[in-house]
Amino acid sequence: MKAHYKHIPAIESKLFKSVIQNNSKEFDYPWHYHPEFELTYILSSQGVRYVGNSMENYFEEDLVLVGSNMPHCWIKSEDQPSSSRAIVIYLKEDFLDDTWMQSYEFEAIHQLLKLSGKGIKFDKEVALSVREKFFELLTLPPLEKLLLLLQILQELARTAKFHLLCEQGFTYELNTTNNERINIVYKYIEKNYREKISLADIAAQVNMNEEYFSRFFSNIMNKSFFEFLNEYKINRACKLLIETDKQVSEICYAAGYESIPFFYRQFKKFKHCQPKSYRQQYQKIPSLVIL
Repeated sequence: MKAHYKHIPAIESKLFKSVIQNNSKEFDYPWHYHPEFELTYILSSQGVRYVGNSMENYFEEDLVLVGSNMPHCWIKSEDQPSSSRAIVIYLKEDFLDDTWMQSYEFEAIHQLLKLSGKGIKFDKEVALSVREKFFELLTLPPLEKLLLLLQILQELARTAKFHLLCEQGFTYELNTTNNERINIVYKYIEKNYREKISLADIAAQVNMNEEYFSRFFSNIMNKSFFEFLNEYKINRACKLLIETDKQVSEICYAAGYESIPFFYRQFKKFKHCQPKSYRQQYQKIPSLVIL
C-alpha cells in the first residue's frame, strides 16, 4: 500500500470523470493520492478502508467522499470470493476553484467539497437514495451528466447523515520513503495481527530503532502504533460480529487478543459500546436488496 501518485486521465470533460471499476486490477489500487476529489460508491466488495489516518470496515453500499491529495485505498478481504465493483467519480481541482462554483447557488456543494478534506462517509440510507443516479452518470451525454452530478452533490451536501473519517483533519507529507515505510507497516499488521506484535518487531521491519519508529509513526498517523494496531483488531472483531454467530470470547481470540477483559475495554474505547450491543444494533438495520 505504498502511497502512489495516481494520474487520473481526462476524458470528455475537464471538470470530472465517472468510471465503473469491474475487476480487481482496477479496484485493488494501492494506497495512493491525487489532486482530484474522489466520490466512491462500492457496489460489491468488503474489507478495510483506509482514508488518511482513519481505518474502518467497508461493505456494499459504502459511499465516501475523499478530498484532494488525501491518501486512501479500499483493501478487500482475502476471504471474499466474488469480484469487487465500484463506481468512482473524480472531480478536478478546478471544479471547486472555478468562478461559478464560488457563487451563492453552489454554496452547499462548495462547503461539502471543503469538508471532504477530512473524508466523509455517508450513511447507507443516503447511498441507496443516489444509487441509480450513479449508474445513469455512466451513460448520459456530457451536459446531462454534469447536471446529474450537480444533483447528486447537492443531495449529499444537504444531508446530515454522515460522519467524518478524520475528525481532527489529516496533514500528510507526500514523501516516497515515508510512504514505503507505512506500506510495510500495513502489510505486516495485516499478516500478523493475530500474533503478539512488539514495538521491536515492527520497528525492525522498517530498519528503525523502537524510539525513532514510535515518533515516526505518531507524527505521520497522529496516533500511536499500538492505538492503530488495536483499532485494526477491533475492526476485525466487528466484521466477525456482523458476519458470524460466533461467541464474543471466540471473536476476542480470533481478533488477536489474549485477554477478554482487555478486549472489552478496547472495544468500548473504539466503538463506545460492548460487543453484544454492537451486534444487536447492526441486526436492527433493515435488510435492503437492490436489484
